[in-house]
Amino acid sequence: MVTETYPPEVNGVARTMERMVEGLRARGHAIQLVRPRQGRADRAAAAPAYSELLRPGVRLPRYPQLRIGLPSGRALRKAWSRERPDIVHIATEGPLGWSALSAARSLAIPVATDFHTNFHSYARHYGLGWLQHAVGRYLRFFHNRGACTLVPTPELAEVLRTHGIRRLRVVGRGVDHRTFSPERRSARLRAEWGADERTPVALCVSRLAAEKNLALALEAHRAMRAVHPRALLVLVGDGPLREELRRRAGEGVVFAGAQFGDRLAEHYASADVFLFPSTTETFGNVTLEAMASALAVVAYDYAAARQYLAHGRSGLLAPPADRQAFVGHAVRLAGDLAWARALGRAARAAARQLDWTGAVAQFESALLAAVAAGAPQARAGS
Repeated sequence: MVTETYPPEVNGVARTMERMVEGLRARGHAIQLVRPRQGRADRAAAAPAYSELLRPGVRLPRYPQLRIGLPSGRALRKAWSRERPDIVHIATEGPLGWSALSAARSLAIPVATDFHTNFHSYARHYGLGWLQHAVGRYLRFFHNRGACTLVPTPELAEVLRTHGIRRLRVVGRGVDHRTFSPERRSARLRAEWGADERTPVALCVSRLAAEKNLALALEAHRAMRAVHPRALLVLVGDGPLREELRRRAGEGVVFAGAQFGDRLAEHYASADVFLFPSTTETFGNVTLEAMASALAVVAYDYAAARQYLAHGRSGLLAPPADRQAFVGHAVRLAGDLAWARALGRAARAAARQLDWTGAVAQFESALLAAVAAGAPQARAGS
């Protein structure tokens, strides 16, 4: 399994990969994890039927907490010639992912890939819109060289199919109900924010970055305060946009920083409404975490929100890119906290049907099918 990001790095790809690695190991599979070294003190882990191969990496521009792997084709061919895997699964399409794809194909090892990140959509948020078509061509070329590409929703599969990516297979996501639960709600934490039980608290858990559309969360919060002057917005996360958002934020915005584990779960459960303004997600794991924590989710009607929420029954969905509708949904919940909490309870009930066991079983099935099909594409060369 090859990925350019992995815990303790904090993002959806890293968390999903960790869950899949742990799930496959629990089902009796031997795993070699290939990833960039995360700093000088990082050491490769080893356990029965598990090993790590660490490769050099460099920090990503604007994301100093993340690293991208450098080309490693020779090292991977040597390692996989010595101990041949049944399949190579590649989660990311960077230089390390490309090296893994080329090395596996040269050795006629079956390859499966993931589509986790809309890099071609991100480009326009960083003044690189002119690169969108080139990035799209690269992604199509990359993924079509594998036996299959795994995506989290049927909606995304259809979108990618129209862009020429073939052999798509849907593998869902799960959520840890023991960690993310309304039982973790904390009156003490709400008091730290300046809220009591009558105060609407909106939460946004996100990397603080341009592609996350967080200006819309601030706009929605200002509108919420127009109908409930004490309404709060709690931003959980860190990133390159932190200081700009601080300057733009008005009263009632709490910057909670990055949170992890039980502390993150406590932040979720202690809010009432979850604002998810992003328009660039392939899935949005935070949506499931908010649902499991019994929050009323306001999101655009796509990705995980479309897949798992019912508008007006377990959440509120705005048409894609309709800012006015998104803000309007947030305002309605600020004015009717009892309804917000009822939506949250319904969201929790829906999330109870989702767990990582089922997602890992789908993932395993996809990989076994790729192994059974062999690697005829490898014989065409790398």
